Amino acid sequence: MALVLIVDDSPTEQHVFSTALEKHGFETVVASDGEEAISIAESRLPDLILMDIVMPGMNGFQATRQLAKNPMTAAIPVVMITTKDQETDKVWGLRQGAVEYLMKPVDDSALVAAVKANLN
Repeated sequence: MALVLIVDDSPTEQHVFSTALEKHGFETVVASDGEEAISIAESRLPDLILMDIVMPGMNGFQATRQLAKNPMTAAIPVVMITTKDQETDKVWGLRQGAVEYLMKPVDDSALVAAVKANLN
C-alpha cells in the first residue's frame, strides 16, 4: 500500500483528499504547512506528496524546492494542488520539482488518477 503525504492548511481539504485516497487503498498522512511536510517526508518517506501552494509559513513552492534538494526526499514525486489558476504558477511549480499540477476543486477520480500516474 502506497503512502501519500497530503500537505494543506485546510482540514476540510485534508479530509476530502484522505477519504478519496483511502477508498482506493492508499495510506495517508497529513501536514498543515511546509515545515511539517518536510519533517514528515524525512521521517516517513512517503511514496508521493500532494502539496498545496498557499499556506502560512513555508509555502508549497518553498517546501517542494527543499524536498527536491534533499537527497533523502528528492526522489519523492510532488503533485501540486492549488486554487490558483495561473499558467505562471504552474510553470513555477514544475520548475521547483513538482511532477504534476492540479487545480482545486479536484474530483476524486482525477486525484486518484494523478496519484497512480506519478507513483515511482
